[in-house]
Amino acid sequence: MHAKRLHLLIPYAIPAAANASVLLRDLELNALEKLLRHATLVQREAGEDFQRTVPHERWLAREFGLTKPASRDEAPLAAHMLLADGGTPGTATWACVEPVHIQIARDHLVLIDPDALALQADEAARLLAEARPLVEELGLTLVAPNPLRWYLSGAAIAGLVSASPLRASGRSVEIWLPQTADPASGQGSRRSPFWMKLQNEVQMAWFEHPVNEAREQGGRLTANSIWLHSQGALAPLQQPFTEVWSNAPATRGLALASQATCAALPESWHEMQAATQPPGKPKTRDTALLQFDALTMPFLHEDWYAWRTALSALESQFLVPALAALGAGQLDALTLTLCGETSFVTLHTTRADLRKFWRRRTFASILSE
Repeated sequence: MHAKRLHLLIPYAIPAAANASVLLRDLELNALEKLLRHATLVQREAGEDFQRTVPHERWLAREFGLTKPASRDEAPLAAHMLLADGGTPGTATWACVEPVHIQIARDHLVLIDPDALALQADEAARLLAEARPLVEELGLTLVAPNPLRWYLSGAAIAGLVSASPLRASGRSVEIWLPQTADPASGQGSRRSPFWMKLQNEVQMAWFEHPVNEAREQGGRLTANSIWLHSQGALAPLQQPFTEVWSNAPATRGLALASQATCAALPESWHEMQAATQPPGKPKTRDTALLQFDALTMPFLHEDWYAWRTALSALESQFLVPALAALGAGQLDALTLTLCGETSFVTLHTTRADLRKFWRRRTFASILSE
């Protein structure tokens, strides 16, 4: 890592204030606390209960100039995800579609997050082969450079209002299914008949599919539905970061489209420092973005032991050496964007800020503000 200014994006780092005292008890977070104690508050967004996007994706879309700073619930990232997966988005509007498991509860249906399905690439390819003719018969273009993420394009999906699977996971699917505006009825948005037809046909085609039968016999979740989200097209972007380290396809796609250097997030700060300089790139760069997603799945599954473990690893493997680099002048500034379920906060710390002993912000105070 060669940048002098570092920005750390940490989704699902902010638990509900009511749970914070228990979740943070006995955790050694000295580096995080010191950074927060001396930081300047740059941005805060409270979010809303029924927003369909997640805060870190909204933040990314705005930072790269894909959406306007005032946009409240937009993260049109599918075309950039397609780019990161090796596809060619062109000028079309694309939506990402993922195989998912929808669980039957007593009186409603619940979406299980796609990562929990743990679908193998060969299984996904076989399910895709079954679904492809159903999709194409409805006049949609389907590409799947990554077997676990499929991309649809067509007039019928461009106007749909969808929800991130991270936002809908663990909840009743009723209010999160794709909707379409219906101005003629005077009733605003309503469930999309087009999507309902496609989803139902795929569900029936997969009901007794050999892949699902084998998974069920092995005690694994079945892929019994599909989830659409993140519709958007490529657009001219800003380059807020010259160096991006992330495993998330949306973030990697934004990096590629903005001509930033892009690499997978390593296991530790020291591995990142030792990474080979990409050929053809300058020897020094300005601003790096690191995205940490290790807290996401534990947060969504309410596995708080795993969440605490991931936060401790983030502290020891990245925050401690990053703080040391800031104190030694190897970094000019260190910025944190911490996200919760609907909200995010951005705080900025310079080397000079570390000497401002009168500042007293704590992690707990961020949760309660």
